[in-house]
Amino acid sequence: MLIVLVVLVVLTFSAFTFTDLMRTHNAASDLAGQQVQARILAESGVEAVRLFLMQTPSMQAEAGGHYYNTLYFQARNVLPDVDPERVGNFTVLAPLIDEMGNLAAVRYGLEDESARLNVNILSLADELISEGGRTLLTALPAMTDDIADAILDWIDEDDETRPFGAERDYYEQLDPPYTCKNGPLDTVEELLLIRGVTPQMLFGKDSNRNGMLDAHEFSPQATSTVMDPTAMAALTDETFDPLTEGSLDRGWSGYLTLHSQELNTNINGEKRIFLNTDDLQLLHEDLNATFGIEVANFVIAYRQADGDYSGEEEGVQANTVTVDKLAPATRTLSQVLDLVDARVEFPSPDGEGMLVLNSPFPLLGMGGYIDKMMDNMSINEGRTIPGRLNINQAPRSLLMGIPGITEEIVEGILSNRVLDPNSSGLTPQDHETWLMTALVVDIEKMKLLQPFICAGGDVYRAQVIGYFEGGAAASRVEVVIDRTNPTPRIVFWRDLSHLGRGYPLDVLGYTYREDGLGGTMGGGASMGAPVMPAVTP
Repeated sequence: MLIVLVVLVVLTFSAFTFTDLMRTHNAASDLAGQQVQARILAESGVEAVRLFLMQTPSMQAEAGGHYYNTLYFQARNVLPDVDPERVGNFTVLAPLIDEMGNLAAVRYGLEDESARLNVNILSLADELISEGGRTLLTALPAMTDDIADAILDWIDEDDETRPFGAERDYYEQLDPPYTCKNGPLDTVEELLLIRGVTPQMLFGKDSNRNGMLDAHEFSPQATSTVMDPTAMAALTDETFDPLTEGSLDRGWSGYLTLHSQELNTNINGEKRIFLNTDDLQLLHEDLNATFGIEVANFVIAYRQADGDYSGEEEGVQANTVTVDKLAPATRTLSQVLDLVDARVEFPSPDGEGMLVLNSPFPLLGMGGYIDKMMDNMSINEGRTIPGRLNINQAPRSLLMGIPGITEEIVEGILSNRVLDPNSSGLTPQDHETWLMTALVVDIEKMKLLQPFICAGGDVYRAQVIGYFEGGAAASRVEVVIDRTNPTPRIVFWRDLSHLGRGYPLDVLGYTYREDGLGGTMGGGASMGAPVMPAVTP
């Protein structure tokens, strides 16, 4: 009898162990399935962003715009379920810049890639102005001349070492040795190969790459992903707000890009008129169709003149003369603004002496024509313009690095710019020349700054998080999407799921929430009524 009882106990425990094991396997299988679904939720979010960018600017504006849009980018439901914990959503997040121009929080929207410094165009900056590349780089926190010159030596095409730089001879003496790239970077992380660049410099304290300092990163002692649990617990309390706390020390990676560019088209998507073309007859036709005969005649006369007229003789309007559109041009424009207040000499119709033609773009009254001028004229023949910095959304530190800029100008930019281009009731800032109409700079300073700045690009970055409202599984990706083609294309994709969800569920948002009666009710951003209070940008 005793033996029978022992056998029964053993069998009971065996059955219990087997059942518990099966339940564990079932839970693991369910979690694995949710993880696969979470990845698909994130991919759905990326496709939703591409679809949004495929729309015209006016359609995007009607949908709430790309900068801060909780209805389109927060808690968009993909997998509905009767069990609220199995509801699957995606949320799209980007860094928020405060009114002082500092990284301050996150928002629901897309980040203009032109708000970052494009490393691969730094050599072009050197061609425009002496040490322009180093000036741009040294604006980054903790950047030194030594590291800046080493970066420039890595991407330039020659083997000539800059005053503080490092070239092939340095890297070939390392153990193990490797060669200097002497070409554009393929990833921002490639900077770690360059002399003096460390992971702490590149990534800062933001170890999980979510664009903000979390509780375990907020401490001065938090220099890695590993932290003493007691110290972490001391930091994690109800007063810590992950949306607003912290200096947002993201390192240089939060300020750098390889992908920024802007379309060289007007508001209707039509290619701008290339002012430096050799075909002056076609140039005249295009200008006449858009601006009228006076502008068309003056631009042709400007291109054919040896230089600007600086005398005191009173000039005439260009529509009173006939230009020879078959005669060759003798000069090109360095900027569209060269036409403002310019005066040129032109052969008199009677063949005796010279006339002076006045520009149809006078300095006084610039506000009446400057937007149309900048929207339809260009000195660049390409379909896109790479690498200029978006003054409307770039952080203060990058603005301070623009060659020729002053702290006074930066303060003027910060106090006058509109971060959200979809803001209603505010004057549009579609072109960088709003700095002149807002009296932040004069035309001479504008000409100095213009090669380095723009008012917005056409490549966007975001973190897309696919998640379940029960918190069981999540997937996080960082993408860069280029909309300079009719069909936006993904030019960069990084899976960040191994670093965790990155954001609390109440930041990501809920599609369903508990009502006052203990039941559930539909809602959330996907239904047009956000549940969590939005951060005010």
